[in-house]
Amino acid sequence: ATTYNMRHDWLSVCKTFALASSPSTKLTSKYLPDSKLISHIQLYVNRLDSVESVLPYEYDGFDFCKDDKETRPSENLGQVLFGERIETSPYKFLFKKDEKCKKLCTKTYVKDKTDDKKLLDFIKRGMQLNYQHHWIVDNMPVTWCYDVEDSQKYCNPGFPIGCLVTAEGRAKDACVINSDFNKKNMFYIFNHVDIRISYHSGENEGWMGARLVAATLEPKSIKHANDESPTCDGPPMTIPAEADSDVKITYTYSVTFQQNNNIKWASRWDYILVSMPHTNIQWFSIMNSLVIVLFLSGMVAMIMLRTLHKDIARYNQVDQEDAQEESGWKQVHGDVFRPPRKGMLLSVFLGQGTQIFIMTFITLFLACLGFLSPANRGALMTCSVVLWVLLGTPAGYVSARLYKTFGGEKWKTNVLLTALLCPGIVFADFFLMNLILWVEGSSAAIPFGTLVAILALWFGISVPLTFIGAYFGFKKPAIEQPVRTNQIPRQIPEQSFFTKPVPGIVMGGILPFGCIFIQLFFILNSIWSHQMYYMFGFLFLVFIILLITCSEATILLCYFHLCAEDYHWWWRSFLTSGFTAIYLFVYAVHYFFSKLQIVGAASTILYFGYTGIMVLIFFLFTGTIGFFACFWFVNKIYSVVKVD
Repeated sequence: ATTYNMRHDWLSVCKTFALASSPSTKLTSKYLPDSKLISHIQLYVNRLDSVESVLPYEYDGFDFCKDDKETRPSENLGQVLFGERIETSPYKFLFKKDEKCKKLCTKTYVKDKTDDKKLLDFIKRGMQLNYQHHWIVDNMPVTWCYDVEDSQKYCNPGFPIGCLVTAEGRAKDACVINSDFNKKNMFYIFNHVDIRISYHSGENEGWMGARLVAATLEPKSIKHANDESPTCDGPPMTIPAEADSDVKITYTYSVTFQQNNNIKWASRWDYILVSMPHTNIQWFSIMNSLVIVLFLSGMVAMIMLRTLHKDIARYNQVDQEDAQEESGWKQVHGDVFRPPRKGMLLSVFLGQGTQIFIMTFITLFLACLGFLSPANRGALMTCSVVLWVLLGTPAGYVSARLYKTFGGEKWKTNVLLTALLCPGIVFADFFLMNLILWVEGSSAAIPFGTLVAILALWFGISVPLTFIGAYFGFKKPAIEQPVRTNQIPRQIPEQSFFTKPVPGIVMGGILPFGCIFIQLFFILNSIWSHQMYYMFGFLFLVFIILLITCSEATILLCYFHLCAEDYHWWWRSFLTSGFTAIYLFVYAVHYFFSKLQIVGAASTILYFGYTGIMVLIFFLFTGTIGFFACFWFVNKIYSVVKVD
């Protein structure tokens, strides 16, 4: 479940050709006698982020040592939208050549220079908020592995800039790992790293060469006695909170190579993913939740089938006079298909919800097959955006067909709202969040060219496809209803508290939310706590359970309301399952105050701004599921009863 690369028993020749494409591979092949020796290993650096701030920053923003010939590898749309900023670093290695305390550069900050003071204060701020490095070798993260409780080892795909011991003597974050970090009101910067690279040799398997299978490091704080010829055996490198003299920081590294044939190249991500926090202890909770939801869904289905069977048998009795005297859902057959108020808006929401539903299904299905794994950076977001753009046709078709069924005639307004309303709200929110990121100087700020590209995809592809779908939707006849609608609306009797619209809608979202909140915890962790999410198999299963639960909860409540002779089911069916999004928002607020340590107004606004986008998308998604389930149910039950 944790391996994303397809496992194949390749022939030796095929393996050799595959190795040639890896920049981190030493290749001396008997199958390619004229091939060159590939021995250079390039370490890449990504943006730095923190669990205490939503604002990531580029590597260069912290004034670390730079690569003389700095280049950026090409990034896909998903990487840009997620704020990844990968670039080359001065850490360059030769395969199987160990280095000991090699100097990179020395940075000097003069206390009287304003620019130097700003740079040093920015580094201190990064240590105070526990900003983390993210380094990459051969497309896999360089991890910092350390022991946690119960003698378990946790491999973090990042490591901190440094740490802080407060004026009260309290060690924050990484300072607890070293008893030498004990000076009050002092910053300890990690200016040295011991890097260990493991490789898998193919000499014993019939092919020549090697592949990197693991890269770990240990950050250290060392004050070098001699900056020109460092020995890496000094005391910790300290920076006073209030620096009263010049500060000089020398960055060094050591690297060692070791052979490890126990790790296969196809399984090299396993040691990172298996050690993620909460992974092992949550398996039972997830399975327990799924069993409970399946049991409840079965109970709801059984009750509905038995009750409906009795109702239909009773209403289809020969004695129609007795049947007419009874109260129940059959009595509103002449009003149940009366067009809803605000039918234009409902049809627009349903068109957008259909687009989101198909996009989510295809994305999760591809993720289950391993195509959108963490090893394929940015693929998940890229796939989602491309699918959403290409699925404008079903959105336009569904919206137009339902709007015509509701008796609407303003088809131009309908198609424009379908193409522009909900995407416009999301883009406006996204643009405002991007402005905040730009003002704060964050690396997550989307470049202007990317914004233009997104608008081009929206107006150049999605909008025309929506118009095409709407054209075919309006060409089709309106959906034929199984019973005729009376000209005069029937009066709705006084409703009890539980059959009123608001209590029913509030209760309808509880069960669907109950089947997703555990997975929601993992998803929020991956977004805001920067942990890798890889349980797509469970997520797809929860997606199916959510689909079933939303449908059955909406059908059940719709049946109760129809039995109470309240025939306003159109909007209620959408809002009943759509209310799950409100519970999602409440959970996100709880997660913000109980799990996160985010500080600062900008980070708080960004958190709730992006959460608003998630809630809107989830509202349309779940509401559409409930509506179509209820639409099918109402058509089914009124098509099998005898109506004079």
